[in-house]
Amino acid sequence: MSEQDQAEIRLEFARLKQEHADFDAAINAMIATGCDPLQIQRMKKKKLVLKDRLKALESSIIPDIIA
Repeated sequence: MSEQDQAEIRLEFARLKQEHADFDAAINAMIATGCDPLQIQRMKKKKLVLKDRLKALESSIIPDIIA
């Protein structure tokens, strides 16, 4: 993998990590204001999808090392 590819992956990782944190803050605000539980559940699912994508990007950045 070229350095440019790695840089793009790291940039995407940082963007998704920020988006994940934004979802977390939004969910906490929704819970505090007593929003509809269905909306909160949908937000949590979107947050989980982001987390899965972050894990996939992280595994592509960090090479597998055989111990």
